[in-house]
Amino acid sequence: METNETQQGEFSVQVEAIGKEILYVARNELYLKMRFMDVAFSSLRFSMDPEIQNIGTDGEMIWFHPAWLGGAYREDRRIVCRAYLHMVLHCLFGHLFVRGRREREFWDLSCNIAVESIIDSLSYPCVRMPMSYLRKEIYRRIRQETKVMTAQKIYAVITAWGMTETERVQMFEEFAADSHLFWPSPDKQKKTPNETENSWKEKSQQMELNLDTFANDQAKGAGSLLEQLRIENRKRYDYRDFLRKFSVWKEEIGIDQDAFDYGFYSYGLSLYGNMPLIEPQETKEVKKIEEFVIVIDTSMSCSGELVKKFLEETYDVLSQNNSFFRKVHIHILQCDERVQEDVKIEKEEDLKNYMDNLELRGGGGTDFRPAFAHIEEMEEQHIFRNLRGVIYFTDGQGIYPSRRPSFDTAFVFLEEEGKDIHVPAWAVKLVLEESIFMDEERNEQDEY
Repeated sequence: METNETQQGEFSVQVEAIGKEILYVARNELYLKMRFMDVAFSSLRFSMDPEIQNIGTDGEMIWFHPAWLGGAYREDRRIVCRAYLHMVLHCLFGHLFVRGRREREFWDLSCNIAVESIIDSLSYPCVRMPMSYLRKEIYRRIRQETKVMTAQKIYAVITAWGMTETERVQMFEEFAADSHLFWPSPDKQKKTPNETENSWKEKSQQMELNLDTFANDQAKGAGSLLEQLRIENRKRYDYRDFLRKFSVWKEEIGIDQDAFDYGFYSYGLSLYGNMPLIEPQETKEVKKIEEFVIVIDTSMSCSGELVKKFLEETYDVLSQNNSFFRKVHIHILQCDERVQEDVKIEKEEDLKNYMDNLELRGGGGTDFRPAFAHIEEMEEQHIFRNLRGVIYFTDGQGIYPSRRPSFDTAFVFLEEEGKDIHVPAWAVKLVLEESIFMDEERNEQDEY
């Protein structure tokens, strides 16, 4: 009995060693063609897992089924090379960490399509394989609806197709190259700091730099990889943090726990023996929202549903505990070619009532000038004392003021519309990913 168990143990060790050797060979073959990815390729360790159907990663380890790996290598070693590169690209693009509220089946499919489209664009023999008609047709349909082949954009496109279960399974089988069994759940994705995710972000940025500088010759065969890296690595900010930039420091009535006076404390002990003197500060400095303006473009070119979602996200940030002073001065304007509505918000309850009874007004053309003229008129009338700035949510297709206003302004666009729109030099251009409305955790956006 012990002899059989020993033999089985030795056989398992040998099988795992063979599987690891296959992965080493695939990694080396990829490295010879894509040296700009050397750090990424060497970042994953290998381990056998007979419970997995094929192969998968959690961002730190590659888990493989020995029978699948050996069979794939015998059939065509390019299958193993593609699977290895497929997993590394998932890690570089952060697909493991940003699912949020998205449906898992469609998110997995979207991520697979995103990385497979990159691999199919490469000219390297170690991964180059003929594309099926189905694959070409899916790429064509997606590119008709979005210029950017990121997983987030692909998800938005394919979930609107209304596929049958048979069609979805057919697409999944076409693009599946690995198992996503080890990807963290959305609950685990929220944990911070995520060292694995941050590590892959750094590798992605370094790889983009290598392609841009030291590896120009290799970049010629890299297909759409460099373009996708640039898209994924654009400088990102948290929308909530951006809104908090409109906060100001101000004294507010309340005990300041950080301004404890040790002099009084020690004096009381020395004078009375066991009675320290404590005199808490009656005011404290806090940083909260006080004054700013939100302008909503209600022209026909702006989607009412997205406008509402943008306001809901903004409301969610502003209604957080301790975001407001006891009294604030916020104006929400609705404007197309003229100012349709001006609502004053003085406390958190006002903002809640506004959201509960929100009705969009307008539907004409887009002209930014009336809103700016209205705000400047309020400044002249001293309605504002310390206006921090203006957020203008729009599609960008309109007439801008010819001169800089006296307050800071940020024009906010959705990613697709805002990509090629140029705002005046005096304004901030903030491009939001549509996924801001879909991620349960803190959402990201791009600032140019």
